[in-house]
Amino acid sequence: MGATFTITKIEFKKLLSGFKISEKNIDMIITQMDKSYKHMNALAFAEQLQKLGLKQNEISNVFRRLGIDDITISNLFDILEEDRIRSTFGRLVDLSLE
Repeated sequence: MGATFTITKIEFKKLLSGFKISEKNIDMIITQMDKSYKHMNALAFAEQLQKLGLKQNEISNVFRRLGIDDITISNLFDILEEDRIRSTFGRLVDLSLE
């Protein structure tokens, strides 16, 4: 099982608002976390931040401020890129067996 990093809601809101994420979007993320027993997978969190317009270096800084080391952050982005490649490949190629 992976590591768990804990932050208060107030600190979390301050952290994300420092990256120009709107209060509405921060509340949306917190609501999703509340539905998941106040937890969120780091990959899902990174994907959400990307959808909100944060760049990879900004997301890396968010993770660093949460206490996640650079090797783990690099591995997260590798996994995200692999998932993106796999989903794109699946849309481009259709294989069937006869």
